[in-house]
Amino acid sequence: MGVQLERGAVAEVVIDFPPVNAVPAAGWLAIADLVTAAGADPSTRVVVLAAEGRGFCAGVDIKEMQRAADHEVLLAANRGCAAAFAAVYDCPVPVIAAVQGFCLGGGIGLVGNADLIVAAEDATFGLPEVDRGALGAATHLARLVPPQMMRTMVYTCHPVTAADLHRFGTVHKVVPSPLLRDTARAVAGEIAAKDPVVIRRAKEALNGIDPVDVKRSYRFEQGFTFELNLNGAGDRARRKFLEDR
Repeated sequence: MGVQLERGAVAEVVIDFPPVNAVPAAGWLAIADLVTAAGADPSTRVVVLAAEGRGFCAGVDIKEMQRAADHEVLLAANRGCAAAFAAVYDCPVPVIAAVQGFCLGGGIGLVGNADLIVAAEDATFGLPEVDRGALGAATHLARLVPPQMMRTMVYTCHPVTAADLHRFGTVHKVVPSPLLRDTARAVAGEIAAKDPVVIRRAKEALNGIDPVDVKRSYRFEQGFTFELNLNGAGDRARRKFLEDR
């Protein structure tokens, strides 16, 4: 349980926080640390970011946040998310996200910053932050869907399917769930077979021509989450979310 790193030319970082992969504050920092460690290893050519269980990621651990008497867990989770998303983006080798089941909230931040996405047929992608009294990761959702679709998803909190993202061209492959990890590793193997120096420079070049600074824009979004918590709207929404469950 937690976050594990399996090293190799194709390194795997695996998220495992049962029952739904709602990641605690410390877990986001662990993702950041292990993705960074994988990328720093000169023998690594590709990183596969995957998860155990029925869903890839349910976002932050709302229960952990609500148990806290102050804003320390919120602040830790927000810093942890920023670090994890940045680690995926800044990883000097390509990162392939292997997504099954639900990918929500912070999960969107991870896959939106990945270089490629391979998804199971049952995968869905959503940003339910408005219903949970928070804002953030629209920066990363905008890398997955067209602008008006991104706005619609933020306002309504409705998810889209892996098939939808495949039509948009942002999911590389959609496969049956039992084939997900093998397919991600096969794609990774194809990239890993290329000259590693060229691939690392390609990753650096592609990041350099991005039109949006994803780290700065995400931190801008997070500022509104702080505002919602200061005025009480965030806590009201989280209480309602937990009560409805």
